[in-house]
Amino acid sequence: MKYLIVILTMMVGLMSETTEALDLDKENMIYLDIEPGRIVILMRPDVAPKHVARIKELARSGFYEGTIFHRVIPGFMAQGGDPKGTGVGGSGQFLKAEFSHLPHMRGTVSMARATDDDSADSQFFIVFDRSPFLDDKYTIWGRVIKGMEFADMIAVGEPPRNPTKIIKMQVAADVDKE
Repeated sequence: MKYLIVILTMMVGLMSETTEALDLDKENMIYLDIEPGRIVILMRPDVAPKHVARIKELARSGFYEGTIFHRVIPGFMAQGGDPKGTGVGGSGQFLKAEFSHLPHMRGTVSMARATDDDSADSQFFIVFDRSPFLDDKYTIWGRVIKGMEFADMIAVGEPPRNPTKIIKMQVAADVDKE
């Protein structure tokens, strides 16, 4: 029961944080455009500052444009961000893990990595359902706050027959300047 109260408290906090973030902090929001629609991700520099900084840097450079979601498992997650589209590529810059005690809930966005905790690079995944076995083992850097229905439409497979491509991934503050 105590665990349930903690989770509910965290969810209420995330919901109020999300509402405020929509109005205030576009520097820490990502617009992830895929064919079905726009996914809006609220980044968490308070829990993963180096990962958030790197995601912003890669997004601003256009790194993610045209990459695919190469590993999509129903009820689990959609993984993308590999320039090779195979699950073994990256930007060439590994990041030291920034694990937190945040839970992997529906809409959580975390960094993918190899077996080494400090091997996250450019690949990330969006969680479809609560996945407690990921908690404290992967760096959470954001949460989908709008457009999760579009994430649910990402083509399934490892790799999918017709993979969903990232059309554009941008820091929201940059889009609003245009």
